[in-house]
Amino acid sequence: MKNIRLFTIITLINFSCNTTDVKYYNQAYCDTQDDAFKLIHNDLERSYYVYEPDNPTTAPLPVIINFHGYGGTIDNYIQEADLRPLVNTKNVIVVYPQGSCLDGVPHWNAALPGPDNKSTTDDLGFVEALIGQLSEDYHIDLDRVYACGYSNGGMMAYALACYNSNLIAAIGSMSGVMLDTSESCVPNKAISLIKIHGTDDGIIPYFGDNDWNAVNDALNFWVNNNNTNSAPELNTIGNIARYQYLNGTDGTRVSHYKIFEGEHYWIDFEFDGDDTATLLWNFFDLYDRNGLR
Repeated sequence: MKNIRLFTIITLINFSCNTTDVKYYNQAYCDTQDDAFKLIHNDLERSYYVYEPDNPTTAPLPVIINFHGYGGTIDNYIQEADLRPLVNTKNVIVVYPQGSCLDGVPHWNAALPGPDNKSTTDDLGFVEALIGQLSEDYHIDLDRVYACGYSNGGMMAYALACYNSNLIAAIGSMSGVMLDTSESCVPNKAISLIKIHGTDDGIIPYFGDNDWNAVNDALNFWVNNNNTNSAPELNTIGNIARYQYLNGTDGTRVSHYKIFEGEHYWIDFEFDGDDTATLLWNFFDLYDRNGLR
């Protein structure tokens, strides 16, 4: 299913065709497989994998973009957070982009530029360029582009909802945190969120600490942004509690899976007979850019 061809797009008007102008990764840890697609944004070569159905329908296809965590590579992340089974069973395109290097470590710059921002990588612009390239190369439904990610990748999904919500139909965050719940995050619409987090997460604590916001900070932000019910519907199965804040603007909602004793990793679990990938898809499938489908 994975396409093997390579290609490059130019995203800056003043970009030279001379390859010496391109800032290639110079740290081996940041290198990805040669069969990844290549896209150039802001003079930086980026890599990504695309998985498309073997026998796609004639209708435009929805897209899930899944972002790895800090220090991750798409080659490993595909194995850890494998959404590829959805490709043929749900007729969806799944995309795994590679973060750029920050001090030799792959990362996502999940914030607007500012004095406290350690990275200058334009990942918000990169994702916009990526979606544009996907629309040229595949028959995709631009009203049904979904973003999810793990840890730093979950932060990236939140950032897209904050600053590029016009591109995204719904988001998911696994063991990630919303970096900013203040006035700087001003989505231009209601956007549905599925949030999965373990209570024993030692890297990004469930209840927050001096470095990270708590899970409830993000939930409260999106409950208010989406104008959902303030009291959630609660359903508990085993060590998992699901909170659903319903009836938001345009049918949006906020859904949270609280994994008791869950730690900091992509959590593979089952709830009411569905695995993690299916739960994500079932949530995303409810929405397009205008809200409830």
